[in-house]
Parts: sequence; structure tokens; C-alpha cells
Amino acid sequence: MTQVVFVLVPQLHLLDLAGAAQVFSTAADFGHDYRLAYVAEQPDVPTHQGVGLRACTTWPELGPADLIVVPGWRSPHLAGSGHLEPDSLRRIAAHHASGGTVASVCAGADALGRAGLLDGRRCTTHHDVQDELARRYPRATVVRDVLYVADDRVITSAGIASGLDLALHLIAVRHGPAAAARVARQMVVYARRNGDDHQASAMLRHRAHLSDVVHRVQDRIDACFAEPLPLADLAAQAGVSERTLTRRFEAATGRTPLRYQQLLRLEHAEHLIGHGATVEAAARAVGFGDARMLRRLRSRGQGGEAMVTR
Repeated sequence: MTQVVFVLVPQLHLLDLAGAAQVFSTAADFGHDYRLAYVAEQPDVPTHQGVGLRACTTWPELGPADLIVVPGWRSPHLAGSGHLEPDSLRRIAAHHASGGTVASVCAGADALGRAGLLDGRRCTTHHDVQDELARRYPRATVVRDVLYVADDRVITSAGIASGLDLALHLIAVRHGPAAAARVARQMVVYARRNGDDHQASAMLRHRAHLSDVVHRVQDRIDACFAEPLPLADLAAQAGVSERTLTRRFEAATGRTPLRYQQLLRLEHAEHLIGHGATVEAAARAVGFGDARMLRRLRSRGQGGEAMVTR
């Protein structure tokens, strides 16, 4: 039986913990031998969401097949947060030294850094604290804007919900992609994301504006990006002229509505290809008439400037 030990620190995020824990619990429901344990330096652990947790203060005996996970916590800065005593950090480091796997979610990467496990390794964390992590651990290579990074049994993930992706990745590594897909379906997770998927999707990256008109048009494109969306229809829905919509949309997002739709199609196609779809199948799924346009956009990278064809 594989033990998964979650190390809980004060002010941890519930989803940092619960997402990964649910993955392993669901895998156990399907017959994979996982036993979950929760340890902390104090028996009562406050969470940032206000729900108190109870944990064991005694560590179980661990072997090389076992896993330690450090969920993240709420703090605008890594320095001075997520306190763990030296003995806890030594236990984490010793588990890795004995052949075990150690993982973190979000700010939990800082605990691995304090344990000496990031030196000379690739790692990641939530995009808000990537720069600070790089400053605190200059011997580490911080990989930015990815969901998770695995390097020599040290696996770090981005913020909060990315703990799901990290845990599903571990299930896939240990039991195969079919087992991970079965767990994901049981949890009603849309799809298991690859480690190099962006932390923030295009839908989020282009929402940092205050234009209600543009937000409403984006809502329409986000929901129906695989369908033909004539500019005239989008403008009519927004109650403005085509010229006004294009001008406002470009001012808010840096793109025309059609190029924004194109970006969503390309991003989703890359996701499908990363999960085994052919370029032709991915092109059809996201609304391109054939694969030629998708190949052209992929060769230019995300943000290609060609117009959408239908």
C-alpha cells in the first residue's frame, strides 16, 4: 500500500489539499492501494477559508513507494509564511533521500526549498510568487507559467486547482493514463491537463479590463468559439456597431474579436493534441474547416496573426 502523507501548515488553502486528496481517494475507490494521512506540527490547523482541520502530530513510517505532499497556504509573500520546524523539513528531505517522492502545491514549493530539495532542480509555483521563489532559491530553475514540473522525484505544481493535475499525473505515471482518465471522469474533471499547459488560459489572460461590452462579447466567444461567429452578430448582441466593437475589443484585449476566437481555438487544439488527438481531429473539433490553418498557426506559435477561416 502506498501512503500519501499531506503536511499541513496554518492558513493552508482547502483546495490545495482537497483536490489532490480527492484524486488519491478516488483512485483507492477503484482498487489502487492508497492510504491517506495528514500530519501537522499542531493538532488543530486553521485554513484560510475558515474551516479548522485536525491532523496527527506523529509521522507514519515511510518507504520509497510513499509520497509526501505539501499543500500551499495563503500569503502574499513566501518569506515568513508557511512555518515548518526544522525537524519537519528534515523529514521531508530524508524521505526524498531514501528514494521517496515529494510534491508541493502552490506556495508549498517554498517548504521544499527550505528542505533543500529545489537546489539544482526545475520547479514551479503559483504565478504570483514565481519571482520570489526564484530569488529565494537561486540554485533552482523556476519554470514559469506551467501547471507542474517533475524533476528527480520532486514534483511542484502551480496554484490551487493545479494540485488536481499533479495528482492525476502521478496516477498516470504509476498506473497508466487509462487509470488517470477514469479517476478524472469520476471526479467530473473536464480533462487531465499536461504539465506544460498554461497556468492561465487565454480566457483569463484577456479579462483584465473593465469594458462591459467587451466582457459580454467575450462570454459569447468563450462559450461558442468552435462555431462561426460573424462580427455583425457579435456587434448586434453587444448593441454597438461593428466598427465600435472592433475598436473597443482591441483596446481592451489587444486583439480583434476574430483573432481572440482564433486564439481560443488554437489553445484548445494544442490541448487536444497534447492528449493524443491528431492535428486533423483537433482542427475539426475546434471549428477549423481543415488542418491547414491550424498547422499554419502552430508554426507561428500562439498569438499568430492570421484571420480565422471557416
